[in-house]
Amino acid sequence: METTDIKQFSNTREQRAKLILEKGSPETLDEFTYLVPSEFSDKKYKVTHIDAYSCECKDFELRCRGKNLYCKHIKAIILFQRVKQKYEIEPQVEKEISLIIEQPQKDLCPECSSENLIKSGIRKTKIGTKQRYECRDCKKRFVLSPIKNIKGNEKLVCLAMDCYYRGLSYRDISAQFQSFYGLKISHVTIREWVLRFSEVMEKYSKTIQPKIKGVWNADETLILTKRGKNEEHTNYDYVWNVIDNKTKFLLASINSGRSRKSEDAQKVFTEAYKQNGKIPFQIIVDGYKGYEDGCRKTFRNWGRERKVKFTSIKGHRKKINNNAIESHHSHQKEFQKIRRGITEVQTYQDGFKVFHNFVRKNARDKLTPAEKVGIGVNGNAWETMLLNGIKHQNSRHLTGEEKNAITP
Repeated sequence: METTDIKQFSNTREQRAKLILEKGSPETLDEFTYLVPSEFSDKKYKVTHIDAYSCECKDFELRCRGKNLYCKHIKAIILFQRVKQKYEIEPQVEKEISLIIEQPQKDLCPECSSENLIKSGIRKTKIGTKQRYECRDCKKRFVLSPIKNIKGNEKLVCLAMDCYYRGLSYRDISAQFQSFYGLKISHVTIREWVLRFSEVMEKYSKTIQPKIKGVWNADETLILTKRGKNEEHTNYDYVWNVIDNKTKFLLASINSGRSRKSEDAQKVFTEAYKQNGKIPFQIIVDGYKGYEDGCRKTFRNWGRERKVKFTSIKGHRKKINNNAIESHHSHQKEFQKIRRGITEVQTYQDGFKVFHNFVRKNARDKLTPAEKVGIGVNGNAWETMLLNGIKHQNSRHLTGEEKNAITP
């Protein structure tokens, strides 16, 4: 049989298979056996599929067997399985599949911001196909995506970051992408995503001021690093945190390396003041004396100019405590526990700060600290912070009106 005849044979049988399915669905006898109704009578043909398809009809016996061809009844089973898979599986994974569908944010040319675009083919990637566009004004061809030059898209990045800051390792996240989505994304790639976009989101979050005028809690904690031991035979870095007592909004998180001085306390207070935009009413700290000196230098808190009530819990633990910041450190240490040491301490602190403030909800009231201070974000918090962070990063290319539109 000629190639053209084989192709015509296959197309004809496929069309007849569709007519059979319109007449009625095949009957499943067991895992490997089906009964397919005849196209023109009430008769039913048995189709089996173990290692290969087989049908008891004359067409299969005379024209298909041994020639790698299928009769219309076998083709009906193949089409039936495709339709069944589509309607039985997709609704269950629709939410997950939507995570890997590229959604262009705005139909504008990234080169000249023109709206005069036309579709110009597709680009095949390992996560699916992406629509390519061409600008009629500047003749540039491109794919509409807020994040350039990465293997995935913004939703995959957000999913990876959420998994990481909730406690999974990079290899665990890579295995999840492989198991659930069939995507081979290296744990090294995921690490690069987390480090790069943690920094992007933190820079944007610093432009959002909660303006809390209340009580701050400040304290430092130790983070295990992989930088090697120093003269004191320790491989821990100090991380200084300042948190709002009432809303638990993390105002500053600064890594000072292995230094623990009053200058470090001053640095974290200065960072918290920049983030907040207002001087606090009171600062509660532990017994370390460097905090008092840091508070004085940051807020000119001495003599008649004293503006901040400075309180140390040393000797007053029955009346006042530092539980707000200690609770945050407990959660932070749970995150660090499975890492067995990190190198980019400050970058991870930046990402964890975004996660704590805008993503992680309180177990009691189901609100994030950002929502408590009135600056919560709409929709998916990770995605909103990421896209606004990218806009902020590229704000030198925006007009004044577009810069004002960068809001959570």
